[in-house]
Amino acid sequence: MAPQGRPLDLGWARRTVSVALDEDLGAAPGRDVTTQATVPADELGAGRLVAREPGVVAGLVMVQEVLDQVTTRLGLAPATCELRVVDGARVERGDVLAVLSGPVQALLIAERTLLNLASRASGVATHTRRWADALAGTGALVLDTRKTTPGLRELEKYAVRCGGGTNKRMGLHDVAMVKDNHVVATGSVAAAVRAVRERFPDVPIQVEADTLAQALEAVEAGARFLLLDNMPAPVLREVVEAVRAREGEAGRIELEATGNLTLDRAAEVAGTGVDYLSVGALTHSSPILDLALDLDERADGTHSSRQ
Repeated sequence: MAPQGRPLDLGWARRTVSVALDEDLGAAPGRDVTTQATVPADELGAGRLVAREPGVVAGLVMVQEVLDQVTTRLGLAPATCELRVVDGARVERGDVLAVLSGPVQALLIAERTLLNLASRASGVATHTRRWADALAGTGALVLDTRKTTPGLRELEKYAVRCGGGTNKRMGLHDVAMVKDNHVVATGSVAAAVRAVRERFPDVPIQVEADTLAQALEAVEAGARFLLLDNMPAPVLREVVEAVRAREGEAGRIELEATGNLTLDRAAEVAGTGVDYLSVGALTHSSPILDLALDLDERADGTHSSRQ
């Protein structure tokens, strides 16, 4: 399992924001032809980052990074973000999440990039929280998968943590997962497990099983983490009971249900005795949480002041 509760990797955040700004502004330093033509560089203002629907927020820690890079690229005065809530907080429609202040150019140029990142992360956190709530009290945890948006895995898995979920492996490098094609390639579950242990002895091994026979074969091969794939609840319960019966001799075996899981079945699947439910939809199918940046208006109807 990946470390839980760790903060977002700030080095990753810097690199990702830089790429995102290149997309919007063109090669550094870039330009925003609309904003730079219509708003003086010395005009100051403030805006509020607002939730337009209820949910769980994540990715707000990215906002200041976006502001910093925009002002640095374009030679503008600094802009600041005062967070009113923290990542992982539940929010309601209309809640102010942060107050941004500084050059209006910076606020407008940064707007879409910070909203893209925070809205995406908050959508993942909101979806994950629904699963975590559905599993509350069952003893089972919801896991994410590698079905993430290319380039955004760090943010999306951070958002899963913010939503009360648990990260599984971060990539192909940190956990060995023996699936059906690996078994075909090596000839057997035992051969695949043995090959991983010989080549990468320090890496945890997980084995996928589609049937009771495969699950027991994996236990005999030394696997202590099984992915029980696409099993109906009665079959899943039978497999869990059979594997648990081997734990007196084999030691603790972690069990994960995976494949075509839905929220309405979450409690039923957890009731079979598995430790985890892995849900690829947390990252591949979560809609964004609708967030907006609203500039403050002055009494005269304008948005800002001059330096």
